Amino acid sequence: MAFDFSKRMKDIFKASVAVVLGTRPEAIKLAPVIAELRQHPAMFDVTVLSTGQHREMLAQVLEAFGLRPDVDLALMQPGQTLPDLTARVVVAMDAILSKTTYDMLLVEGDTTTVFAAALAAFYRGIPVGHVEAGLRSHDMKNPFPEEANRRLVSVLADVHFAPTFHAARELLSENIPAERIVVTGNTVVDALLHITSLPAPRLPEEFGPLERDLEGRRLVLMTSHRRESLGADQARICQAVCKILKDNPDVVVAYPVHLNPRVREVVVDSFSDCERVHLLPPLPYMDFVHMMKRSALILTDSGGVQEEAPTFGVPVLVLRKLTERLEAVQNGQSLVVGLDPEAIRSAANEILCGGALAERMRRVGNPFGDGHAAARIRLGLHRHLQGAAELLTAEESFGVAQWAPDAMNKSKRMSEASHDRTKPVC
Repeated sequence: MAFDFSKRMKDIFKASVAVVLGTRPEAIKLAPVIAELRQHPAMFDVTVLSTGQHREMLAQVLEAFGLRPDVDLALMQPGQTLPDLTARVVVAMDAILSKTTYDMLLVEGDTTTVFAAALAAFYRGIPVGHVEAGLRSHDMKNPFPEEANRRLVSVLADVHFAPTFHAARELLSENIPAERIVVTGNTVVDALLHITSLPAPRLPEEFGPLERDLEGRRLVLMTSHRRESLGADQARICQAVCKILKDNPDVVVAYPVHLNPRVREVVVDSFSDCERVHLLPPLPYMDFVHMMKRSALILTDSGGVQEEAPTFGVPVLVLRKLTERLEAVQNGQSLVVGLDPEAIRSAANEILCGGALAERMRRVGNPFGDGHAAARIRLGLHRHLQGAAELLTAEESFGVAQWAPDAMNKSKRMSEASHDRTKPVC
């Protein structure tokens, strides 16, 4: 059932809202929220603050939504450490927050920017709203430092915009009051629907070799850059991909490589003798979305890609030991294969061979959202600022059926998944 969120708000006062972002994933997921709030200028005065961690990639995303930062703190430095970045964000954010009194500061996800900005707001007594709240892996080292960041932000936040029922349940288990939790769906689905409504971009000339290589072949899209898999594990993942290509001569791999020099060094060396691998620069978000759509399989350690791919019915192999995006795993659309080369190879070959597993994983339909997350956030935020006791009704919330007691009792805890299939190459 569709709801007309625009008719459920009454303007009592105009709220001043700061939205903080630093990395491309934050920009992707907050762009729909910024756009939604700015469609109601009588109710919200929105200031976009950027820490500049991914300046070029961030600008590409915001441009697709017709947005730009109001303030760029330009905090990114070569070779920065987490303590350095954390300290600079806290100090720089405090300088901004000391000059303007905001009614709410919105952050998204689990980056260092998110934690440090929330901490700075807490020190200034500014309420914090946490978008994509409640994701948990229950392992402080996986992902690192994101698991700690999001847990710490949950302690600091005043209102929690949980993307799904599972995320809300995690918050409830941590004794966060239900009246401060809003189940919205994930804003990444809003972003995807916006991007796919636009004309497909024409790829730059440097993509010519990839396009020629793809004639008569299938595309496997790969992303891998997480801290916990840098070094030897990253090399082993690349080795598995080379074996997958030897097993499947009709497959081409496209790998947009992260700008982190530690990632690039290992990747370039590992693929030096591997044919049909195209190492690309980080892609503009619109290009990346359309590349996802045309893929036969995605290998990734990205949380965002795990949430995006189900929209297009593309199978995902998660290159991590565990995932906090359990919904796609339970829905059969993604599979956690870890970092073992043979497990990665076996699972990829089984999917590329077709059959029951491939058909099951190609199911179209996104369990993470329905495209109305930003509207729910806007409505819940407005009601919170008014002091309303109920931020969203059950009918207004995403995945209302999942809130039933029976569903809560049946919900499984996050756990490590494995893959031990030994099906031969087709």
